[in-house]
Amino acid sequence: MKKLINHPDNVVRESLEGMALAHPDLLKINLDPPLIYRADAPISNKVAIISGGGSGHEPLHGGFVGAGMLDAACPGEVFTSPTPDQMLEAAKIVNSGAGVLNIVKNYSGDVMNFELAAELAISEGIRVLNILIDDDVAVKDSLYTQGSGG
Repeated sequence: MKKLINHPDNVVRESLEGMALAHPDLLKINLDPPLIYRADAPISNKVAIISGGGSGHEPLHGGFVGAGMLDAACPGEVFTSPTPDQMLEAAKIVNSGAGVLNIVKNYSGDVMNFELAAELAISEGIRVLNILIDDDVAVKDSLYTQGSGG
């Protein structure tokens, strides 16, 4: 499969810019640090929901930002976890005062960086809860339990 990439160093920035240009009524972006968030954020009295992860599977995280879904997504570089600074900035932008729920995939870099980001946010007075999603292991466990081998 071919990808449309002008230059690998610019792929995250260009992906964010493209999504914002395609949906200016729905999405806003921040380039330093890189993140994408709802144009109407923060939503009064709503717990903000944030996720993120390495880029390279677009529009994976950013594609889930919108009404009834994520309030913000933090794209790391290609196949690299987002940084705690990205997640902290996202929390500051989308937090309405009702707190932040971070959806964390069970990848060691994501787990470590989201935990650090939560500590940073808490130190700045933002209530945060990290939820670890362990779907890959659950799928493997259920396959083994059903006796399908492996």
